Amino acid sequence: MNGCSGARKGELLALARRLGVTFRDIGLLHTALVHTSYANEAQGRVAHNERLEFLGDAVLELASSTYLYTHFPDLPEGELTKTRASIVCSATLAKLASKIGLGEYLLLGHGEEMSGGRTRTTNLEDSFEAVLGAIYLDQGWEVARDYVLRQLAPEFESVRHGENLKDYKTMLQEVVQKTPDHSIAYDLLAATGPDHAKHYRYAVLIDGRSYGEGEGKSKKEAEQQAAREALAKLKARG
Repeated sequence: MNGCSGARKGELLALARRLGVTFRDIGLLHTALVHTSYANEAQGRVAHNERLEFLGDAVLELASSTYLYTHFPDLPEGELTKTRASIVCSATLAKLASKIGLGEYLLLGHGEEMSGGRTRTTNLEDSFEAVLGAIYLDQGWEVARDYVLRQLAPEFESVRHGENLKDYKTMLQEVVQKTPDHSIAYDLLAATGPDHAKHYRYAVLIDGRSYGEGEGKSKKEAEQQAAREALAKLKARG
């Protein structure tokens, strides 16, 4: 199991119980939690989680697409795509990973560890998808699908009430424009990753002051999350 110690195996078994999955090969769960920075420092002696992440992403998309297709027969293709994107977004996946505590189990390189890698949105999102890939390989489609549906149940319920279909950028624009002469802009803070898998971080500025930040696999997703955070702050301030 990639040189996994007895203590590490015990931690992984505890995590598996938290996930509600009994792994035949606990080594798959181990690999799902190995960050590339850790593998790089091990000079190739340890496999990292990117291939499992790729697989988990596909499982996540198929499971959520099938659910939406089955339970929302009146939604046209465009709305299905939009709804799926609003559910399977960076913020949601990172929140789910954090709730499970995946950050505690990540194996990170020294630099990634020191720079807050355990709570970084991209790492949490990627680890969630990699763990899903491990579940699929170890347990098969039905167990992996059911796991996705359990995790995303609150998000699907939000769709039922129309909450996931909100355009937060438009909503924020309407709130800001209630007061004349206020300006709103979106500022790119970071764009990381290879061209085929970019990850964006944006801030929304009102009169030049940051009111929220968001991350996502597209500029639109990151801006929507930033607008959502800004709306929450404005609402809290009354």
